[in-house]
Amino acid sequence: MDTSTADPATVLDTLDRRLVCALQVDGRAESGRLAEVLGVSVRTVTRRLARMRQAGLLTVVRMPDAEFGAVGALLLRVRVLRGKVDTIAHALAARPDVPFVDVMLGGGEVGAVVLAGEGARDRLLHSQLPATGSVVESTAHVVLHAFADAGRWRAGYLDAAEAAALRPPPPSTPPPVTDALDQLLLARLGEDARLPHAALAAAVGAPESTVRRRLHRLAAGGLLRTHATVDPRLLGMAVDANLWIDVPPGRLAEVGEALAAHPQVHGVFATSGPSNLLAAVFCPDHGGLYRFTTGTLGPLGVTRAETAVVGRAVKRAGVLLSAPGGRPRPA
Repeated sequence: MDTSTADPATVLDTLDRRLVCALQVDGRAESGRLAEVLGVSVRTVTRRLARMRQAGLLTVVRMPDAEFGAVGALLLRVRVLRGKVDTIAHALAARPDVPFVDVMLGGGEVGAVVLAGEGARDRLLHSQLPATGSVVESTAHVVLHAFADAGRWRAGYLDAAEAAALRPPPPSTPPPVTDALDQLLLARLGEDARLPHAALAAAVGAPESTVRRRLHRLAAGGLLRTHATVDPRLLGMAVDANLWIDVPPGRLAEVGEALAAHPQVHGVFATSGPSNLLAAVFCPDHGGLYRFTTGTLGPLGVTRAETAVVGRAVKRAGVLLSAPGGRPRPA
């Protein structure tokens, strides 16, 4: 996302932001439906979306599998020698089982979400990371419960009626057993969730009617959740932070649910480790982060909060955002 030469506050106007927010609700909503809900022409929607996507400002993908049930995922914190952070961050980002990678402010820590199976997880934690001379220390926290993940965050530019009009039906069946064709479809949607049925059919070599039927089944099983990946600065959120929080066990569910409903929170998880709750938050500025800490966490009875500010997002929902050296990924 190359926003380095533009003022992040002005790259996206209000309609652009409303379009992004609409795709946060349903990343596969057709242009006609988006136009109807937002009260603009289909041509305007098509033109605006094409501009944002071609400029690399917006990518819509299917959420990685384990985001449907994040319990058991690892929240990895890796302390790295100075000058080696890019090497470690991009080595983690190159793994298909690591959909989220951040470099924390200061350049000495990399944060990642790991969705690996037991064997790959153990090799990473007990062999690969310890054998890397650039790694000073690594800690892994297991997700025990997901109150909200990145796919549930909404930027707040739609009212309740607009969001309800776009919201897809909730899953009506258990996640289905997938075959090779399903996996091909899911893989293509993991690259671009807005591919139309005809393009998907051509890509996987199946009749369009079959593709429609398969997608309907996958959606009914909750496997077509989408993520609109956008630089939060373009939506007026300049600060991204992870808050590692201590909460009395008897209030863990109450606090987690309260934070999950907050419009600035883009992820809340009960975790193993010294802290029992992680909240990922977007704030307009550092003053906003202070106000969130004092005005939101304080009244919830939080006893301690470690604040780790994200310096740079490397990978979000499986989308690589920056190249080695911290350069924005070419569109």
